[in-house]
Amino acid sequence: MSDDSGRQAGDRAPGELAGQPAEQPKAPESSGVDLARVALRAAKEQAKARGAAAQQKKQARRGGGLRSGARADGRDPLPLGAAINRLITERGWETPAAVGGVMGRWPQIVGEDLANHCVPQKYDEDERVLMVQCDSTAWATQLRLLAPRLVARLNEDLGQGTVKLIKVLGPGGPPRRYGPLRAPGSVGPGDTYG
Repeated sequence: MSDDSGRQAGDRAPGELAGQPAEQPKAPESSGVDLARVALRAAKEQAKARGAAAQQKKQARRGGGLRSGARADGRDPLPLGAAINRLITERGWETPAAVGGVMGRWPQIVGEDLANHCVPQKYDEDERVLMVQCDSTAWATQLRLLAPRLVARLNEDLGQGTVKLIKVLGPGGPPRRYGPLRAPGSVGPGDTYG
């Protein structure tokens, strides 16, 4: 076998042992100034790491990491109205809050006469139904007749499709009393309730 240099397999260069490469020239040894620079750089890095750890520990003791700066950001305090509006938007409570506002302005929307006898009770967001309790069957009938116009007025105020139906509830009647004077099978007074 011969390689490209023309040497035989048994021929070796002087100083070359079997399986070991020839010696590489030695790198020049570092002088005292170079060693001092390396030591100074390592000391600076250690001091920087200790300073960062001390700063974090100090902030943790003060009660927090990030502090608000000169410019406005999400951590700054907000006026109460802005904070409530932000919460309503984040939670998706726009429609229930709007309907709640309608319940507060009920007399202005339906008029004083109707508001004195019919009170909004509950809004079902899934069904988009507003339930209104009336104090007599006559006012319940009146509200049933006005319901389509009232739905249109509410949707104009709140946004189209917010209220699909107004469910009119009649008067509740007196509480049922169970006792020795109750006739079997009676449902109580029913001529004006319901």
